[in-house]
Amino acid sequence: MAARSKARKRALDVLFECEVRGLPLDATLDERVLAAEPPVNAYTVELIRGVARHRRRIDELLTTYAQGWSLERMPTVDRNALRIGVFEILYVDGVPDAVAISEAMALVRDLSTDDSPAFVNGVLGTILRDKGALSA
Repeated sequence: MAARSKARKRALDVLFECEVRGLPLDATLDERVLAAEPPVNAYTVELIRGVARHRRRIDELLTTYAQGWSLERMPTVDRNALRIGVFEILYVDGVPDAVAISEAMALVRDLSTDDSPAFVNGVLGTILRDKGALSA
């Protein structure tokens, strides 16, 4: 598995854990970085901090673009993989948009429901389509 793919998986693990267990994201991330078991890659930190920093906007977009699905109704894995994908599409210049979508789909393909990859692809694809207007 490529380094950035591992970083995304680790970021998803931390986001998922914090949400499910009600843990504070920043403190949990700091603990993971200090413990280094397993080591936390710099891109993992960038993803988690970026999702946290832009969470309100990301969640607004997910609420708008996930037609028929509230954030609460989405599987937790899907919701957090989508957050990572939206963050990469809108805020990370060094990752091609198609890669961000493909990686988010791979995460849910391995960790969520059979319908999740198509759902994630549809939501992120529609956000990508409107990226110019959303970034303005």
